[in-house]
Amino acid sequence: MEFDGKVWPLAGGFGRYTRLVAAASWLPNVFVSLGFFSDVLYTSAPDYQCRGVSGGPCGVDNSNGSSGATLNSSRSCPGVWGLQVQSWLENTIVTQWDLVCENGWKVPLEKICYLMGWLWGYIIFGCICDRFGRRNAFISALVVALPLGVALCFSPGYLSFLAIRIVHGAALAGIFLSFYIARLELCPPGLRLMITMIGGFFWLGGELLLPGLAVLCSDWKVLQGAITGALLLLSGYWCCHLLFPESPRWLLATQQLNWCKTELCLFSRANGIDTGEDFNGRESLFTEIDSLWERFPRARYYSFCSLFKTRLIWRNALILGFTTFIGCGIRPCFARNLMAIGGSIPYFLQGGSEILACIFLCITVNHWGRRAVLLLCTILTGFCSLLLLALTQYLLTPVSIAISVLGSLSSHAVVMLSVFFASEVLPTVIRGSGLGVILGLSMLGRASFPIIILQQRSGFFLHHVVFSSFCILSVLSLLLLPETKKKPLPDTLRQGESLRRPPLLLQATQDAMPLLSHGKPRADYNPDSYARLASSTKKMIRTNSTNGRDNKALTND
Repeated sequence: MEFDGKVWPLAGGFGRYTRLVAAASWLPNVFVSLGFFSDVLYTSAPDYQCRGVSGGPCGVDNSNGSSGATLNSSRSCPGVWGLQVQSWLENTIVTQWDLVCENGWKVPLEKICYLMGWLWGYIIFGCICDRFGRRNAFISALVVALPLGVALCFSPGYLSFLAIRIVHGAALAGIFLSFYIARLELCPPGLRLMITMIGGFFWLGGELLLPGLAVLCSDWKVLQGAITGALLLLSGYWCCHLLFPESPRWLLATQQLNWCKTELCLFSRANGIDTGEDFNGRESLFTEIDSLWERFPRARYYSFCSLFKTRLIWRNALILGFTTFIGCGIRPCFARNLMAIGGSIPYFLQGGSEILACIFLCITVNHWGRRAVLLLCTILTGFCSLLLLALTQYLLTPVSIAISVLGSLSSHAVVMLSVFFASEVLPTVIRGSGLGVILGLSMLGRASFPIIILQQRSGFFLHHVVFSSFCILSVLSLLLLPETKKKPLPDTLRQGESLRRPPLLLQATQDAMPLLSHGKPRADYNPDSYARLASSTKKMIRTNSTNGRDNKALTND
């Protein structure tokens, strides 16, 4: 059944209550963003002086006040891994557990494990979204995130911190994913992009607010407590069903009709639509649903494995997952050049480029289409990467920084648009698990740079070359994607298979039969009226046959 064209308008569509629910789904992005980017501050290395002799232990000494490490021995100290020096927190996990010099490898290991926690969280809670619903996935993720957030504040050592951090990151990923999908499924085709991009602005707002919050807290444990307290506010979405109702689109797609009718009644009344007392009458909200299903069907769920039984959906998901992986993996290549500025400027330069990327997508995507803008951003990302790869030694520092900012902007646009594009291509029945895998690939791309740091930066040039090559390869694969601008979201696998790429050249003219006329359809023809008539006729025939059997039974008695 066409949800956007038939069912959703009868429930008020994007009315006042639906707009309120969509706006309420933006605020959790701020709190989850604080938790995601907190890892940058927790693992930042302060100014320290290596006091150990060759082969001896190293300690932290903040009395130096220099911007880097001063070595008292001729031995090359591994502690110089900390290129980005932050001064927002006075106490981090680096200073608390002396994660410098011989213990410096534990810092990139923590980054990798934290990102892997987000990866598994996206996959696991994406499957929960498809099996138990978007709201239940959020509740389960919140129940896990709150106690673990408190436990992080009292971590006795590095290993316990690492274990708790992994599961806590997975829970935060579940919160983000459940709100992202639920928000998308409420929006009409023309407003999906704008509502999603506003959610992206709230995510970036949390990233930019984090340094100020860190200055106020000054200690990583206090900052973690403040972030957990912010997450506690999300319990209001759990207690108040009106703030986060279940997605009627998912309920209808999985054939959970009774629950779907309950949620549609909630939206209809809150949007100010008079449904009447008889919900099963001819003119009620559920006429279309009752005409499609004559009996009470069993709920039908799909898993991520169902994706491999399709011909087009899995290909589109693979392409968009690949571009998401590239966009996140190539960003450290641009961020590394920004580190030459020093101080806090690189952090805000990246945040500013991400804001500009969101604004660019808001302006261009609805006008030019998803595929064209994604192709443009991917080409621009590859071009900036190749420039830095070939001409870094010959470019002036301001030019190199400008190219890096432009590359960071375009790569972030690639990631955001790829995830949004994937959410429109994947059908509702597997949108959670499919989008979870694609977002998990973005975390895998982010983890590629800490892996290089763990190897003492021995493979950074190869990393840059590989991702630049991947970026060029993805340009060719993007031509196979369909265009979803102003199209309704697919709900079933069959609808997802119907999304095909537009022709690269002009559309071919259709062959016309000379003996057949191609006039316009009759104005008095309404397929909906004929569908209702057919449904009513079937019910009357079934009722008459039942009454006839009853009368025959009474006659025999």
